[in-house]
Amino acid sequence: MESLTDKTIQFVKGVGPKKFAVLSEHGLNTWYDLLHYYPRRYLDRTNVAQISSLQLDGEPVTVVGRITRKELFRGRRRRIYRLTLQDDTGDMTLVFFNNLRYFEAAFKEGDFVAATGKPTQYRGWSFTHPTLEKINLRDEETGEGSDFEGRLIPLYPGTEKLHRAYLDSRGIFRIVSRILDESGGSYPDCFAPCFLKEHDLVSYADALEWIHRPPAVEQLKQARYRLKFNEFFFLELMLALRKYHVKVVEKGIRFKDGGDLRQQLLASLPFKLTADQEQVTAEILDDMRSEQPMNRLLEGDVGSGKTLVAVLALLLAVENGYQCALMVPTEILAEQHYRSIMSFVEQLPVNVILLTGGQNNRLRQQRQYELASGNADIIIGTHALFQQAVTFRNLGLVVIDEQHRFGVLQRGLLRDKGVRPDTLVMSATPIPRTLALSVYGDLDISLIKELPPGRLPISTVWRYDNKLPEIMPFIREHVERGEQAYIVYPLVEDSEKLNLRAATRSRDELAEQWFQGIEVGLIHGRLKTEEKDAIMQRFAAGEIQVLVSTTVVEVGVDNPNATIMAVIHAERFGLSQLHQLRGRVGRGARKSYCILVAGAELTEEGQYRLKAMIDYPDGFRIAEADMKLRGSGDFFGTRQHGLPTLRIADLIADSAIMFRTRDIAFQLVQDDPRLLNHPLIRDYYLRFYADRFNLIED
Repeated sequence: MESLTDKTIQFVKGVGPKKFAVLSEHGLNTWYDLLHYYPRRYLDRTNVAQISSLQLDGEPVTVVGRITRKELFRGRRRRIYRLTLQDDTGDMTLVFFNNLRYFEAAFKEGDFVAATGKPTQYRGWSFTHPTLEKINLRDEETGEGSDFEGRLIPLYPGTEKLHRAYLDSRGIFRIVSRILDESGGSYPDCFAPCFLKEHDLVSYADALEWIHRPPAVEQLKQARYRLKFNEFFFLELMLALRKYHVKVVEKGIRFKDGGDLRQQLLASLPFKLTADQEQVTAEILDDMRSEQPMNRLLEGDVGSGKTLVAVLALLLAVENGYQCALMVPTEILAEQHYRSIMSFVEQLPVNVILLTGGQNNRLRQQRQYELASGNADIIIGTHALFQQAVTFRNLGLVVIDEQHRFGVLQRGLLRDKGVRPDTLVMSATPIPRTLALSVYGDLDISLIKELPPGRLPISTVWRYDNKLPEIMPFIREHVERGEQAYIVYPLVEDSEKLNLRAATRSRDELAEQWFQGIEVGLIHGRLKTEEKDAIMQRFAAGEIQVLVSTTVVEVGVDNPNATIMAVIHAERFGLSQLHQLRGRVGRGARKSYCILVAGAELTEEGQYRLKAMIDYPDGFRIAEADMKLRGSGDFFGTRQHGLPTLRIADLIADSAIMFRTRDIAFQLVQDDPRLLNHPLIRDYYLRFYADRFNLIED
């Protein structure tokens, strides 16, 4: 039988070439694609209320009716958008404070909509920021009547392009229904009947039928559970196979003690390692002394001292005669790491070199020769280390910083340049340990939560931009005391569309209006490497007192004398970005401040981010808040990491299912690493994942 992944949707009745072209642009090409294009929510026809029967019980309900009026007006503090919704029993008001342009463009008088919210009463019934779905009573293309009388109506994700091609929620549902009817439920299951029974799962065929055409709420719950189970199970199976492959199949380097480079470094430090640093250093060095290849994740908040721990690991490899590679995502971070590591090892007989794509050809070729000849002990670089021209004499240790910015496949490319080198990946974007175990389940995990002694907490405040006349004198006052400040903007040049202040224009305005007689510098990603390096060196030397910047300073700039981080248009930055920026200050003994300056019109999401920054100084709490806001898929970037895509499951909301599948998958691999006793699971894995991770031996 032809596979779902091989059957094109172009020839399904009602599709044709034009619609197929639009669907293809959205990644929907086959029966498999469309059957796994899940509804984002459902309109429960059994829970639709009439306006006259609404109650103040705090429970969300759905009201269905027509829009009879649109109003946009300015209230006391902000603009307000109101829609009047009318059904057979009366009318009510839908009130919106954010995204007003969207509602103005998306809905018009006469539209038939379903509004879901919690009823409130003020001069009649109203919803504030309800979920709003447009519903067609009559199909625009065929003139057929609506399916609205069904009990559970699937509502699919949509775009303007899909809608223009008559592929709104109803149009998608019609095509999916035809595929379901034509297939007759004959979908091969990846789990055997005994597996389904043991884990209380419905069949794959039933799950697909019920996710799109649920006969009742109970069947919908069972379908969602089964499909979430599928996604988590194969993610965890892949991680279990990777971990087994590294720990059991591969044989690595057994590093030995004997040199004294680490002892010399520790003796030269003006401070002692924290207890957390000592603990994770011991874990890492124990891994390196084992014959199994190290595959470890080191997590630590901004400023927790991960780099020093990594240097101790690098020195053990150098003591054993091996080369080491430290890979980072940006040139500016590579340059910062180079300076930082050189400050640790400059008195030691260790040759550290830097390799980035921005270097001229002659210098790059010289660095490549030093590597290939074995003259270089430690190389620090960006993606340039992936290049085919880069070869190592004897690569023994790979350290990857900012783990979340690199994919699993990219990690493998660098490791392949050696013979089973040890791998240490680091992240300053903390992940709750339980989630890290499941997402990075192929890695052992070390954690630094303790900050170095003497660090004062950073005072974080949120101010609107009308307070700039108070903020700038505050910054100047501290600068005149000998301190330094960052002022960060989201763009390099002005954008009329977003109406944001830009770093280039604002630098001149700040220097003229607020910081006369004070050296104000400017740094951004469009500058050449040499220019950025010169500016950073001047800032570190105290020659520049105020550094105006884009997010290029998010990572890599370490100046203990910088005490103020002012972020302009802070609502435009992501939560993890804001936390990284805050981590640029508070690295010395003086009191430090992070000032979040926001525009007047804030979305609920923007308010959530700024409030989280004030409430949570801990990066782990910030990470949890960020995942709740963005969703775990965006946070972890599974598409970029080469991991199985989560279409319906969520690492936060569905963590219980995830942990269950983790236990099942890891136990299965422990008992049957070649999956010979589970042919359906083996075949499914080989079909969908073996091209990325061929971890099953024949």
